[in-house]
Amino acid sequence: MRRLISKGAVVAPGAYNGVSALIAQQAGFEALYMSGSGVAGNMGLPDLSMTTLTEVVEDARRIVSVSRLPLIVDADTGFGETMNVVRTTRMMEDAGVAAIHLEDQVLPKRCGHLSGKKVVPLDEMVKKIRAAVSARRNENFMIIARTDARAVEGVKEAIERSKEYVEAGADAIFTEALESRDEFREFARELDVPLLANMTEFGKSPLLSVDELEEIGYRIVIFPLTGFRVSLKAVKDSYIQLKRDGTQNNFLDRLMTRKDYYDLIGYNEYEKEDNEIFNYKGVKK
Repeated sequence: MRRLISKGAVVAPGAYNGVSALIAQQAGFEALYMSGSGVAGNMGLPDLSMTTLTEVVEDARRIVSVSRLPLIVDADTGFGETMNVVRTTRMMEDAGVAAIHLEDQVLPKRCGHLSGKKVVPLDEMVKKIRAAVSARRNENFMIIARTDARAVEGVKEAIERSKEYVEAGADAIFTEALESRDEFREFARELDVPLLANMTEFGKSPLLSVDELEEIGYRIVIFPLTGFRVSLKAVKDSYIQLKRDGTQNNFLDRLMTRKDYYDLIGYNEYEKEDNEIFNYKGVKK
């Protein structure tokens, strides 16, 4: 991940399971992002701190196991206090994750683009960042600090918090729910570290292009739920039509074909490997 961002802006679409990771990889992206909201959504739950560390790590492990792309994981508030952050960091690193971000909301946290958020005292978040930095065993594993302070304390305080997080050892800053181009620019002027921009739909932030964000100074651009939302709408629309018509014949053109699906998941490669193992005759003497 460090190597990628040193060359320019890295675009990381949301991967919410193994097959969505493969689709992103096939499309030519260089990195992936796993959203906490996406993990919860896959379980039919809201993004209200209801998922556990082991559930999130297991989802990350599934994605890493099928994709060669570096994965950034939403680690929420670290799943507890300082020692929990240590465990979170090490488990994510062991799972093969490239980077995590930790946020400064209080528990139970809320979706970053909803109102009513609260943030922890500055010193509490600083301790969590230091704990994560100390816990990692590979310097290439990135610790990204996310602040939700813009919605609670304003832009200036969010900038000051971010500077303290960098001082504590954060490798990059993710400022959630900025509300204008000018705010994105202000953060880029004030902070001399890699910055992450969240281009989630239907939230508080304007939807800026990757080119514009790169020009402003951002190095990581995430689209956390774009694919998830597209798939949800597609499933909903097709199931409504299936219930009404009693057949899928009228929307077959919207389905991925069996061939394309098998190509995506590497079915033939798995079958070939299985046949080679099954037909193994042993070493001839």
